[in-house]
Amino acid sequence: MSSTLDTQPRTCATEMKARFMGESAPAQFVRFVFVGASSNVVYIGLFLALTSLGAFVANIAGIAASTVLANELHRRHTFHATQRVGWLQTQWEAGGLALAGLALGTAALAVVHIVFPGSSWIVQVVAVIAVSAATGALRFIALRGWVF
Repeated sequence: MSSTLDTQPRTCATEMKARFMGESAPAQFVRFVFVGASSNVVYIGLFLALTSLGAFVANIAGIAASTVLANELHRRHTFHATQRVGWLQTQWEAGGLALAGLALGTAALAVVHIVFPGSSWIVQVVAVIAVSAATGALRFIALRGWVF
């Protein structure tokens, strides 16, 4: 039985969208993962475009650009925080958290170069992304609880 307040019937698609756009931790985490995956695509593109400058330069440039993008997407879409947190504050605080990821990603890349000299770009990218995924859960908790 439908109430008089319901003007549109609830479909599975509208229910899923409502859950996805909600403010629950699971909904935010799904959006966090989606933004992270999207920013990793940007990272891979920049890494490949700049590899001729060296893997470490390509890594730092890729992480810097993809982090600025991810921070803004998290502010706008993951945590719906545009009214609470400004762009500069987001970049400063979330960027600080990303420095730990940069250090760990760079260390992982160094380990790959030492353990697997002459490894392909695929091995290098997978190593950095694996470290990023491992630190991602901690970053989500920090962003959710502190920044946004």
